[in-house]
Amino acid sequence: AALEKGFTPATIINDAPVVVDPFLTGGLVWEPKNYEGTYDGPISMRTALVHSKNMVAIRILQSIGTQYAQDYISRFGFDADKHPPYLTMALGAGSVTPWQMARAYTVFATGGYKIEPYVIQRIVDDRGNVLAEGQPVPAGDPSLRVIDPRNAFLMDSMLHDVVRRGTAARANSLGRKDLAGKTGTTNDLVDAWFTGYQPGIVAIAWLGFDQPRKLGGNETGAVAALPIWIGCMAKALQNVPEVFM
Repeated sequence: AALEKGFTPATIINDAPVVVDPFLTGGLVWEPKNYEGTYDGPISMRTALVHSKNMVAIRILQSIGTQYAQDYISRFGFDADKHPPYLTMALGAGSVTPWQMARAYTVFATGGYKIEPYVIQRIVDDRGNVLAEGQPVPAGDPSLRVIDPRNAFLMDSMLHDVVRRGTAARANSLGRKDLAGKTGTTNDLVDAWFTGYQPGIVAIAWLGFDQPRKLGGNETGAVAALPIWIGCMAKALQNVPEVFM
């Protein structure tokens, strides 16, 4: 959404503490922090995304407008009404499912096309006759394009850097150069996410409780969810050649 508003990966944003008026949060005075409790001052958007800088995410959302961002996320298949237009949205205050997140990340994996996932590929009878078969529309169909290809290229580039040198660097253990994604950790370590992809496969690792509660100390997306994703993708990509977009 920020790229559409004129930001670039090289745009400099201040990674400094933020105090937000309750009118802008829909609640109390909000004093968010970076996870590690340190601040780097003026840094590029690329660096901020690579290292999950919360303060930069908040300032970007403040600049583009919460209503604009709420409307924009519907392009990816998210329910706008589950993401109230407050600055807390920058740090994942809304609600999503792993299914929705997988669908959303197909946009980055395919260069800007949203692919509708499905569960049943085909139904056959006891003689092997096909009774019904899914007819998915493949990426490349103009009707599925939801963001500009230039926007998709820049996002893909930044998400690759998250794996190369950022919070998801542990994924380099797979020995591939075509992996991209983003770690995610909700407030109070309640949910841990890693959403990642290779151009042909999007995979989601989520860790949390049915009745939300803290996972434990330091159970971030990078620590708790990413190793699950690595274990899964090590098998899924075993005989898949590297792809470079």
